Amino acid sequence: MTSTLLPPEAPTSRYVLLPLAAVATTLLAWASAFVVIRSTGEAFSAGALALGRLLVGSIALGVVLLSRHRWVRPSRREWLLVIGCGLAWFAAYNVALNAAEQRIDAGTTAMLVNIGPLLIAVFAGLWMGEGFPRWLVVGMVVAFVGVTLIGVSTANTAEADVAGAVLSVVAAVTYAVGVLLQKPILRRLPAIQVTWLACTVGMAACLPAGGTLVGELQRASAGRVAGLLYLGLVPTALAFSVWAYALARMNAGKLSVTTYLVPPLTVLLGWLLLDEVPTALAMAGGVVCLVGVGLSRRRSLRVGAAP
Repeated sequence: MTSTLLPPEAPTSRYVLLPLAAVATTLLAWASAFVVIRSTGEAFSAGALALGRLLVGSIALGVVLLSRHRWVRPSRREWLLVIGCGLAWFAAYNVALNAAEQRIDAGTTAMLVNIGPLLIAVFAGLWMGEGFPRWLVVGMVVAFVGVTLIGVSTANTAEADVAGAVLSVVAAVTYAVGVLLQKPILRRLPAIQVTWLACTVGMAACLPAGGTLVGELQRASAGRVAGLLYLGLVPTALAFSVWAYALARMNAGKLSVTTYLVPPLTVLLGWLLLDEVPTALAMAGGVVCLVGVGLSRRRSLRVGAAP
């Protein structure tokens, strides 16, 4: 009498738990980045902090790429898209984000930057012919109300200014542009290679801040320098790598929704580590923004479609 051998439960559980652990690691790393930027930005200017972070991230990603991955030669079009992604998502985004967090708290910045998924849908409708479904338009209106509330809240506080809110929106726009430029490249090139190339392009674009970075490193405390190293190693190199790991094993749409957890995690970390809590009006505006982003991702049901 023979019996069918069943696979052990441990490997199956491991294949389920490891992607979830990767997602949790990424979300915590990205949320912590807002808090660390807020703290480290006291010792570094926006451009110098971006250059330092991207330099560390480029080195770390390069080591991983050389040791574990095969190089795929990009085409001319792919090079152009990589350069655009690096300039938008890694260079402009980081400089705008750093400058924003020198003006407003980490939680408010995270809530504003998280309108990025909504902007991606808007730009896809404009540039890729995906149109403007009803729920996208509804989400745009709701999110705009949320951004307005946050802008009003920053205008009425002594510690912040409207420029911080504007810079956060600029960061969200450049993030959205970078993602759309990156998307076609990932069809053929490995994610780690694309990330390293874009990170290196962004680092090169920030090189004019090299002299400032050297001077600020000499004056910065060990804790601030450690914060800069953390930004390059964890939210940049590690988080992007484990995110790619999760993306290869999970549904992309469901995975992207998890990024809505970044703002509340940032608010929690900012409260615990920096004793910062956004104003009540900013919190309300952030919730409205997230609701708008969520509404924009709904799909209208077709008449007569099967339940």
